Amino acid sequence: MARCSIHQFLTLMSVSHSSLASRTAPVPVPDHRAQVNELRPGDRAAHDWYRFVLSFPPHLVRQYVQGFGLDERHCVLDPFCGTGTTLVECKKLGIRSVGVEANPMASFASYVKTDWSVDPSELTSRANSIADQVSAHLSRQGIGDDPALRLADGEEVQFRTLPAEEMALLLTDSISPLPLHKALVLRDALERDRQAPYFRHARLAFARALVQSISNLHFGPEVGVGKPKFDAPVVASWLNIVYALADDLRLLGSQRSCPATVYHADARALESVLEPASVDAVITSPPYPNEKDYTRTTRLESVLLGFIRNRDELRALKQGLLRSNTRGVYKIDSDDRWIAHHVEISRIADQIEARRLELGKTSGFERLYARVTRLYFGGMARHLASLRPYLRPGARLAYVVGDQASYLRVMIRTGQLLADIATHLGYRVMSIDLFRTRLATATREQLREEVVCLLWPGDRG
Repeated sequence: MARCSIHQFLTLMSVSHSSLASRTAPVPVPDHRAQVNELRPGDRAAHDWYRFVLSFPPHLVRQYVQGFGLDERHCVLDPFCGTGTTLVECKKLGIRSVGVEANPMASFASYVKTDWSVDPSELTSRANSIADQVSAHLSRQGIGDDPALRLADGEEVQFRTLPAEEMALLLTDSISPLPLHKALVLRDALERDRQAPYFRHARLAFARALVQSISNLHFGPEVGVGKPKFDAPVVASWLNIVYALADDLRLLGSQRSCPATVYHADARALESVLEPASVDAVITSPPYPNEKDYTRTTRLESVLLGFIRNRDELRALKQGLLRSNTRGVYKIDSDDRWIAHHVEISRIADQIEARRLELGKTSGFERLYARVTRLYFGGMARHLASLRPYLRPGARLAYVVGDQASYLRVMIRTGQLLADIATHLGYRVMSIDLFRTRLATATREQLREEVVCLLWPGDRG
């Protein structure tokens, strides 16, 4: 297999950036330009157990599975698997899949969403028992799960809360004291069943209930805090989600034999989780270069489920992620060396910095806009380079990415730049397909979300 060191890659990248139009060829997939980024009713089973607001849709995965000619003989990789859209859809289609995800809450969700082996009747039976235990415990304290009902005075109770260092990780007012108390009582009851086969599914239902109805969070698409609510149903919210999971498990149980493997790992360093020449296709959506901190999106459930407990663990989590926002940039970061001589990326970063100086922007985050742009594309170059030994010759790849203008209104054409980087690493660009357009908040320009389709030819001598 042809290899390319970082020094050789830097030499290749010193050539002038050019249009890709002359070297793109359409991949045979149906036209999906008019379709929106939504979860269709028929796709909800498993996909809807826990999902990022901006997750790319299952029907897009299906279209590229069909276009790439994939079936049960093949293995599909999603190196930025998030909450498992590609993995779940491949499992439904009977195609083996592997997911890699550095966010522990998201990788946990992907693992659970692809485990259809749990007995749904056992899950609901035990969930009812846990709900009764928690409700009885709360009743003794004079607390009802239904905020509309007041119970008689019970024992004097001091609301439970999180340790100070864990509370400090949460967005301010992301959950009110009484719902937090009730949620912690439920969490403890779930933990007592840690060895049970349905434990992970019950925990995932708890995570979804936290963000969906127990907390004060809202997503639109950024995570924010709405008007604090004094109380919220906790046990009932969780139990409703458990019942929905059980219904899906009854529907999906016959397909549970198709393997889906999930690794909690960094997509820029795949050597610890993948076998050489084991991947036939990649279908994924990496983060875009913007100011969206994905660890904030999952912060509440990550803390309550114990995935992060202090700032050191949060820092370690962020250091394993692709650098796509300024809240995850550190002095020791060096992925930018991979694109140090890329003419167009250097031009964009210099333009961002010049615009910052022109506008007199001096905050710590604004000072990092140019650097995070370089780190993002350098991280993607590092990922694509590390991926090559694990691809079979002729492997097809689909990367869902989007244009951005978050950094002082300087346009970043992510798809074009990613395609150019891939070309210099030995991939062939098959096409850049328009998925949808959206309106930029700051500039009111139409931003393209695209699918960059690549081919790995294998050893080129």
